[in-house]
Amino acid sequence: MAGERGLLNLAPGSQLRLNGVEWTVDAIEPQKGRFALSDGEGRSEVRPIRWLIHHPDARPVSTAASLVRLADTGQSRSLADLTPDQLELARIRAEHVLEAATGFRGGRADRARPGEPRSAYDPATTTLGQRRAAKVVECRSMPRHEAARLGLQFMGRRTLETLTVLRGESLLLACADGRWTRRSGGHRSVTEEVRQAIFAVKAECGDRSTISMAAKHRLVHQFMAETFKDFPTEKIPSRMTLTRVWDEWFGCTGARARYARSAQAAAEAGVGQRLVVYRPGQVIALDSTPLPVKLRETVFGEAVSSTLTLGLDLYTHGAPAFRLTLESDTSVDVAMLLRDVMLPLPMRESWGEDMAWPYPGVPADIVTEFAGHEVAALPFFAPETVTTDHGSSYKNHDLVEAERVLGCNILPARTFRASDKFAVERAFRAFNTMLLEHLPGYTGVDVADRGADPEGDAVLTRSQMEHVIATFIVKVFTDRSLCCS
Repeated sequence: MAGERGLLNLAPGSQLRLNGVEWTVDAIEPQKGRFALSDGEGRSEVRPIRWLIHHPDARPVSTAASLVRLADTGQSRSLADLTPDQLELARIRAEHVLEAATGFRGGRADRARPGEPRSAYDPATTTLGQRRAAKVVECRSMPRHEAARLGLQFMGRRTLETLTVLRGESLLLACADGRWTRRSGGHRSVTEEVRQAIFAVKAECGDRSTISMAAKHRLVHQFMAETFKDFPTEKIPSRMTLTRVWDEWFGCTGARARYARSAQAAAEAGVGQRLVVYRPGQVIALDSTPLPVKLRETVFGEAVSSTLTLGLDLYTHGAPAFRLTLESDTSVDVAMLLRDVMLPLPMRESWGEDMAWPYPGVPADIVTEFAGHEVAALPFFAPETVTTDHGSSYKNHDLVEAERVLGCNILPARTFRASDKFAVERAFRAFNTMLLEHLPGYTGVDVADRGADPEGDAVLTRSQMEHVIATFIVKVFTDRSLCCS
């Protein structure tokens, strides 16, 4: 029986607190639905289990043996299971418990630290209940991130009451997060022979199509029969045990077979590790997406689809260049995009002084003289590394040669791994929510979300849309507070 009151253990010898009085379970008669209780003062009662289930104030008695949980093999947790950082966090939590119980973080007056006891926890002037209430108020008033880091955001009066009965190593283990320690000490049925069979099946399934755990269980049986002919069949773990062992050893990622193989190959090759970008232009991510806004070729032309190609600087998360093409983009469009990254963007007629070159360290006059025209507030640089996906326009030999001439390192993203160029995917989402979905002719992100007639709503031409996007990038996207975060 479990609920907000905790787990009630009805094993003989276990203790319960009923209406504030501690009782010991002497015997259980499950066939009759009743159990016997005694309170240590000579009183004994026989009560139905149904009565205990509906009791308004039935709680377990917290002892060291009940708080130190056992693993499946009966091996208890120990401080050796904790890392130094985890052990330090558990000590800080235990100090708060001891301060509420005794007034001193060391647990005794002879271990008092400078400034102890504090006025709210002085045992000479406060009661145990007052100290617990003060500790609850203190934990609630902590900054949220600090309380979450120390695990004190849910420290309440009942938790303090439960932990006060513990001392020493038992208190540290009770203050340690249960997710820090091992979930299971092992499975007795998984012998060395079974372990070899499981790893052999795991290696074989790496190159095969995805199969069910029942099929893997049969492969384990087959391996055992062929390799260890004298091994008793009845000692091979069941399918449910194999499922638990598989999840514990290899995890349950739910990845598709194709993607799992590519991720494993990338890990073996050392690819996919975190890349630290520390200067503008170090890594430029290029990607294309269908523009979710219908355009018109001319003012009175038909509504057409277009493609937005974006170059994003991973250091500043700014967009130094973009291209808008009707239908799909080509390698020439991507090459011209790289050219735009390296050249300053000229000011347009409708742009004001707030969109002119504002960057400190490089005077606007020098940039204007170098470019031959007034420059907009958009950085430009020679890209060092270019990250692209595997689209045909990005794998074109002409584009690869152009990148080589520019001195760019090509770092292709893994197939079907949007996380390798997450920043540009996030930028497309920002473009959608901050600009595109507010324009006429917006088609939505999916056909099912499309309006009744987005083609009829389209009013912007390609040149007008290009001007709108350029204005948005210079005035809003580059200047937003999240740009450099």
